This record gives sequence, structure tokens and C-alpha cells, in this order.
Amino acid sequence: MSKTALNLIAISVFLMTLSSLLGPLFHLSPTVPALATFTILGIATVDTLGWQGKGGTILLDWIAGFSPEHRERIIHHEAGHFLVAYLLDIPVIGYTLSAWEAWKQKQPGQGGVSFNDQQLASELERGTISTQMLDRYCTVWMAGIAAENLVYKNAEGGADDKNKLAGVLASMGFSAPVCEQKQRFFALQAKTLLQENWLAYQALVNAMRQRASVAECMSALQLKRKLPEDVK
Repeated sequence: MSKTALNLIAISVFLMTLSSLLGPLFHLSPTVPALATFTILGIATVDTLGWQGKGGTILLDWIAGFSPEHRERIIHHEAGHFLVAYLLDIPVIGYTLSAWEAWKQKQPGQGGVSFNDQQLASELERGTISTQMLDRYCTVWMAGIAAENLVYKNAEGGADDKNKLAGVLASMGFSAPVCEQKQRFFALQAKTLLQENWLAYQALVNAMRQRASVAECMSALQLKRKLPEDVK
């Protein structure tokens, strides 16, 4: 069973428990929480079998979206990806800040920053990816986690980013310990770029907070490129 479905089940159990405790105080019929629980479990089943977890992802993301901190974390995380991609000449073609926005744009998962990665895909398919190309994309993938760590001193998101990086490195024959070592290295690379361009990062966060277009976000950056020697 998917993690999303398990989360939905956990929510239904929580609602059932809460209703059993508060129901008598508000004269709530036991039928109401039972129907609600049955509905959520039904949605979880249909979502897992028919929608590959997309519906549950949207629902859970919508619930989490009521938290201002959660929304801010997403913006800061995605701004990290956006800025580092911009600095490393990886074309940004769009971004989303919720699973619902991602679904409307036919993007997988919870969305995020979209890149023009045709060259990367082509090189991976041929098995001839250059070190320069690999370093740039790996740095971008770790930039969201690096941004969260800089702003919040910890990172709650980025599991998909880590999996993507590990998958690419594993396909190239790197062992798990080496993958972990490179993950830390690229996170440090991303952190350095963000710190060197912190004013630009803050401007980008403000622009994305206002749902500015990609072109408007790039205009808001107004920075000089600063690239570490090994990713030039």
C-alpha cells in the first residue's frame, strides 16, 4: 500500500477517535463519523487502484496547505531549486507550489520547479553523460534541501530529490556509500551558491510567494553569476 493511502487511513482513524471523544459533547450521531471514515477509506482504495495515489496526494497537500509554515517551506524549497538552476544555466520552464497546481499542469507528484532536461535525458539514454552535466543537475536536485536547511535549520522535503539523485548515480554504477558521499557534496555546493547569492534568493522567494511568472522571477533575481570552479 502506498504511503499516501496509509496517511489517509491514519487521518480516518484520527477522525474516528476524535469524534468518539467529542461526539457526545456535540450530540453527534455515531453514524456521521462512521460514514466519514468509510468515505475516506473508500477514497484511499480507489485512489491507490485507479489514480496511482494522485488524489490522496492532492488531498493531503491541501490539508497541509492550511499551515502557513508549510506553505513557506515549499516556497523556500522550490526557490532553492530555481535559483541554483538559473545560476548553473539549466533552463527553468515553470514551477508549481502545490499538488493541485501540479495536477492541473499534468506534472507528477507534488510538483515543483520544472526544467528543460532533454539534454540530460538524452545523455543518460546514451550512457555518455558528461561530468559537467551530472554535477550541475545533482547540485540543482539538492538545492531545495540546502535552502530549507539554511532557512529552517532542517529539511522536511526533498525525499524525491534524494531518490532522483541516487537513482541516476546508481544507474552509472556508483555504490550506495559513494552516492551518499556525493549527495552531501552536492548539498554543500548548492548551499554555497545560495549563500553567495542570498539577496537574489530572498527576492526570488518574494516573487514566487506572489506567484510571479518564470520571466518575472528571473527579472527579480538581478544578480551576477557565481559558479564554483568544479561546476563551470
